[in-house]
Amino acid sequence: MKNEILYGIHPVEEALRAGRRRFDEIFLVSQRPSKRLQAIEDSAALKNIPLQRVSDARLSRLSEEAPHQGVAARVGRFPLVNLASLISGEQIAAGGRLLVLLDSIVDPHNLGAIIRTALGVGVEAVIIPKNRAAGPTPTVSKASAGALEHIRLIEVTNLAEAIKTLKSSGWWVYGMVHSAGDSVFSKDLTGMVAIVIGGEERGIRPLVKQNCDFLLTIPQQGQVTSLNASVAAAVVMFEVYRQCHDTHTPRRAANRCERG
Repeated sequence: MKNEILYGIHPVEEALRAGRRRFDEIFLVSQRPSKRLQAIEDSAALKNIPLQRVSDARLSRLSEEAPHQGVAARVGRFPLVNLASLISGEQIAAGGRLLVLLDSIVDPHNLGAIIRTALGVGVEAVIIPKNRAAGPTPTVSKASAGALEHIRLIEVTNLAEAIKTLKSSGWWVYGMVHSAGDSVFSKDLTGMVAIVIGGEERGIRPLVKQNCDFLLTIPQQGQVTSLNASVAAAVVMFEVYRQCHDTHTPRRAANRCERG
């Protein structure tokens, strides 16, 4: 079975809490006592996970010189979810359902930041391409402050085909573009909503864009013409959250029609 090295307090803590990964061994630095490292040691003992006290240099080698905060773990690969199981899930009665699709996000730190926000607003799943995009690596878990360990993540071979499948299953798909789209604040984003965020340099690819129901943009002022992918994703995710959960704001009339 394949494994990898998870490093950092938040990723290891959250992986232990989530209980989704196989833990083969935990490594703690020998001379850096702290309450949080002690909590990880206690959790390892409760779960019968082997634990080693090692030098800081050994931890640095295990984490490939990335900041490890005194802990690393040899774990199984991140468990992915398949699209079919997502589609077969029951509709949430209150607040709708929200999916985030990422079209070729290659920076693991951007992916981690998006996943951290997605977990915070209750996104049902994040969908990413299998190829030419950042995947669920230990770097992403660290960048997400461990949020990756709780999120449902789906890899698909063809994002455009995945969008067609979602649309046929009742989702409305909104693609985020730099300009020439409707304001994200003017659309009804309640119900079964899927938001597509494009890659850092080129945005949403033409075929993916073509399959979106609507194109949205974030109104801006000033000289900067676009937002970082993780910032744009956060803006639209929280707007969806606001529309679905703010009972003090009158609900605008639906601005969608039946697909032809």
